[in-house]
Amino acid sequence: MIEIFTDGSCLGNPGNGGWAFIVKKKDSIHSRSGYAIDTTNNQMELTAAIRAIEFIDSDEVINIFTDSNYVKNGITSWIKKWKINNWINSSKQPVKNKKLWERLDELNSTKHVKWQWVKAHDTNTFNNRVDLLARQSAENLTESSFDGV
Repeated sequence: MIEIFTDGSCLGNPGNGGWAFIVKKKDSIHSRSGYAIDTTNNQMELTAAIRAIEFIDSDEVINIFTDSNYVKNGITSWIKKWKINNWINSSKQPVKNKKLWERLDELNSTKHVKWQWVKAHDTNTFNNRVDLLARQSAENLTESSFDGV
């Protein structure tokens, strides 16, 4: 089983943003982070999940932990109605971030993903670490990667 922790950050909303993920796979840990200019927190949350799933080249079950109810509820529940309603949300407005949602949906349908919500800024070490990585990427407009044990 693979565990993934994702997070997004934005300095202002919109503003400079950062995304990050950590992948725990057997005896290894991998992390990636990056940034975008003039973005939103929700776009960075979605980007973190997309980049994490793109990183996985295995058919193993993936447990994704996110502190974003927007991402978790969107991909596990809301997206079904959005697609039926031609990408119109419950407020009768076009769904924001449609292209990101379409990409996440495509990736989600090709993998065995279980989505789990985790409380932000709490006791989960890996969630706190991706929060820090995403914030650092937003603040410094940098990318980072780590592959190790």
